[in-house]
Amino acid sequence: MTNVRTLVAAMATLLTATLANADINIGISLPLTGPASGLGIPMKNQFLLWPQTIAGEKVNLIILDDATDPTKGVVNAKRFITEDKVDIIGGSAATPVAAAMADVAAEAATVQIAFSPVALPPGKDAWTFRLPQSTGVMAHAMVEHMKKNGVKSVGFIGYTDAYGESWLKDFTAVAEPAGIKVVAVERFARADTSVTGQALKLVSANPDAILVVASGSGAAMPEVGILERGYKGKIYQTHAAATRDLMRVGGKAIDGTYVVSGPAVIAEQLSDSHPSKKMAIDFVQKYEKAYGAGNRNQFAGHAYDMLLTLEKVLPGALKKAKPGTKEFRAAIKEGMETMGRTIFSHGVMNWTAADHWGFTNETGVMLKVVNGDWKVE
Repeated sequence: MTNVRTLVAAMATLLTATLANADINIGISLPLTGPASGLGIPMKNQFLLWPQTIAGEKVNLIILDDATDPTKGVVNAKRFITEDKVDIIGGSAATPVAAAMADVAAEAATVQIAFSPVALPPGKDAWTFRLPQSTGVMAHAMVEHMKKNGVKSVGFIGYTDAYGESWLKDFTAVAEPAGIKVVAVERFARADTSVTGQALKLVSANPDAILVVASGSGAAMPEVGILERGYKGKIYQTHAAATRDLMRVGGKAIDGTYVVSGPAVIAEQLSDSHPSKKMAIDFVQKYEKAYGAGNRNQFAGHAYDMLLTLEKVLPGALKKAKPGTKEFRAAIKEGMETMGRTIFSHGVMNWTAADHWGFTNETGVMLKVVNGDWKVE
């Protein structure tokens, strides 16, 4: 009997070792060039700080540039599946690119961790989980701030793509019941270098506030254009603009701008009772030790939170299947849907099978640009 037990124990140990004895491959598609490069480059910087192993297994990160181009993002995603045999796809930080990649991930039954608040049709996000907060969650924080500041009318200018349209839809849905009316809507392409015509129309409408929906360094151009046309009201920006590039490109003209963000950007200003303060400070300290004081970034924080996700999910997945198999990919998906309340640098996450967004309405933090820096409102 003792010999049988010993043999069974040895076989169990061998099976466990066999299941885990393979590298974990993760394909990351980022906008390292193009209009959204201000989001992708800080994320790459954070990925370079990742450990070489997670849950005792070697992790290979394959990082490719999608150039803020949906077609290139699809090419990257297909390469990840067919050539690199990845277990997880990450990307993109540009919403249109992330949306295009989602079909590839779903077809391959491979988890996609999106770095943008990409809105997908019902049923199309079965394999897509978002790290950024949804536009609806962030619109809630923004509308609450507008109410406190007496805003009754808003002009909208945003990208002519999924990110812009998602913000228009979700902001309007939250604003109208709060007595705030969208009185003018203008759009522009990510590659545009001027919004003169749109700015003139918005200024003529004379709303109490203007909401600019753009990302990274590209968020400064429309705001500066509006200000140059004489607008004197309040200007709001979305969480895709919560980067130093907004202030670097916009200069002093950006002072006074309101920006909704996740808590990681202003870690030290969080109250001691805020659940994310410890993780947010850890992210900031590690990132700025590597890249310099003041270089923290909302999107780099998402890369930090992806590591927290995998550190929680991969140990369980490794007990069920071997990396590189469809069973392992399915176990990752199940693990993310059942990982429960998890403290991120950007808030409290709780993905479920029915909710691949996870963050709640309490997540958004309103910031104000004051003397070229962030200040919590």
